[in-house]
Amino acid sequence: MAIQISSELLDGCVLALLSDEDYYGYALTQRLQTTVAVSESTLYPVLRRLKKNGWVTTYDQAFQGRNRRYYQLTAAGQQQLTVVQADWQSYYQAINQLLKGEATS
Repeated sequence: MAIQISSELLDGCVLALLSDEDYYGYALTQRLQTTVAVSESTLYPVLRRLKKNGWVTTYDQAFQGRNRRYYQLTAAGQQQLTVVQADWQSYYQAINQLLKGEATS
């Protein structure tokens, strides 16, 4: 897909995935890439920003002698996801009307 995703929408996509389950960084990247073209180098700054905003928290879990850092949605992150979902619905409807030639002035 050639359409670029905004940082706000990318944040919402990550929060939505984390609302279903906790992910470690690489697994989250792989899951997100099934829908959105995003690289690991793009995702890790997003995760840092989400953590800084208090929307996710992290914990480490041992796996084959190494630690994996897992990301978990917080209550504030769930609230932010609700905001993003509402904003997305409005944006989607407006753009869809434009693309279908149904825009009103």
